[in-house]
Amino acid sequence: MIMEILNICMTKGCRVWTIKDNYRLGDDIQSKVLAFAFGLSAEIERNLISQRTKEALARKRAEGVILGRPKGRKTSIEKRKLFSKNNLIKELMRVGVSQRKIAQICKVDRNTLSRYLVEMAYNY
Repeated sequence: MIMEILNICMTKGCRVWTIKDNYRLGDDIQSKVLAFAFGLSAEIERNLISQRTKEALARKRAEGVILGRPKGRKTSIEKRKLFSKNNLIKELMRVGVSQRKIAQICKVDRNTLSRYLVEMAYNY
């Protein structure tokens, strides 16, 4: 990709100057060789990083470390955020208040309320 970008720049007559190392890449053969060397070293570095990452992950797996995001815990219904407002929710549902309005009253997202109601139905 680096070579392609530099090739486009060189064919259009652009000159690329690197600020940090003060390289000037133009349309001469030295610039092309230097650009090729930069591209090659970047590709080698990417491959080395990938290889080191794969080796480290394999080593961790061999050590028995569980990789990735941890699974969520199922907590008891009593520890849920809305459990303390259970009577209020039941009363509002009995009166016919919409779930969206109940969620606003309880200061939770409507999806949280919906999941809570489904869990409560399974627990009773």
